Amino acid sequence: MDILQSIKSALAPPHKAGYPFIGGGVVALILGLILLHLLAWLGLVFTLFCLYFFRDPDRVPPPRETAILAPADGLVVRVDSAAPPPELGLPATPVPRIAIFLSVLDVHVNRIPHTGTIEKIVYHPGKFLNAADDKAADENERNALRIKIPDGRELAVVQIAGLIARRILCDVVPGERVVTGARFGIIRFGSRTDIYMPPGTLPLVAVGQRMTGGETVVAELAPP
Repeated sequence: MDILQSIKSALAPPHKAGYPFIGGGVVALILGLILLHLLAWLGLVFTLFCLYFFRDPDRVPPPRETAILAPADGLVVRVDSAAPPPELGLPATPVPRIAIFLSVLDVHVNRIPHTGTIEKIVYHPGKFLNAADDKAADENERNALRIKIPDGRELAVVQIAGLIARRILCDVVPGERVVTGARFGIIRFGSRTDIYMPPGTLPLVAVGQRMTGGETVVAELAPP
């Protein structure tokens, strides 16, 4: 079953953010077939890479109201407590945080970790350090979302650019109601996604575990 799921994921249709890159690769392939065989090979390789990188498989979130899901595919690199980004206006006290590093081989579509309403979205320019670095959460370019869940508590999801990432895309807007597991954006070419959860939330993952965005339960909400 895991092998079949991996094949389905690899062959999933691309996210719309990949269309310009895939189109460019196809154009290079066609020109190469007419003018230069080397260009054709480069166009083919680039097109196949973009089809793989921008793949956007469907995900099935578990029906658990207290579950917080992984906002991205990738490797857990931090399970700790930290204050949310100051630009979101949340209390500056440490709360449970889980950080997920995405390599260029991971699905880069970001997903909503819990049903709620987008209260605030803030883009913060910055550096492009290795996303797994301790300083990346504070110094790298990022896009932060503040989400109010139905019981009134709030959590934050932060899209962080990485060493070779140069574009963060976010498809939701303040005031929009979002549901668990829904797509909300993508980061191009290597990145990190952090989630800051309400006080008392119990993390259920450990550093080194691999996540499936929109499906893996990363934490359990404490009773309000």
